[in-house]
Amino acid sequence: MTHALSDQLAVIATIDPASISPSTVTTDVIDLSRVRSVIFVVAAGTLGTSATLDFAVKGDSASGGSFTTTVTGKTITQLTQAGSDDNKQVIVEVSAEEAGAQGFRYVRGALTVGTAASQACVVALAGGLRYSPASDFDLATVDEIVN
Repeated sequence: MTHALSDQLAVIATIDPASISPSTVTTDVIDLSRVRSVIFVVAAGTLGTSATLDFAVKGDSASGGSFTTTVTGKTITQLTQAGSDDNKQVIVEVSAEEAGAQGFRYVRGALTVGTAASQACVVALAGGLRYSPASDFDLATVDEIVN
C-alpha cells in the first residue's frame, strides 16, 4: 500500500511569496497539540542591496500571546546579499516536545528583512499529525492537492 506524502504532511502556515520591505513578518500561529513536528522552509529570492534575512521560531503558551521568546536553537544563520545568499533555502524543524519543554503550546515563524526590500517566503509543513487526514489541517489557501 502506497501512502501519498500529501496525506502525511499539512501546509499549516505561510508567509506568502512577496517583496518584503525591511520589517518582521510572521506566519500563522501553529497549535503543537495537534502535530508532533513542524518544518519551516525559508526561501530567499533576490535580496536587495546589502539586505539581511533572519528567521526564528517563536513560542508562546497562548495562541494570542506576544510570541517574543525564541524556541531554543531555532534560529537560522543570517542570509545576506553580500554573502551571495540570493535564491537559497533554509530548513528549521521544531518538535512539539522541544517547544513544550519551554512551556510553549503554540509557535509561529518570524522572518526579518533588514536594510533593503527582498523577495522571500516561508512554508510550514506539519508532520506526525495526531488526527488524519492531513488535508484537514491544510490552510484554506491550499487550492489543490494532486497525488
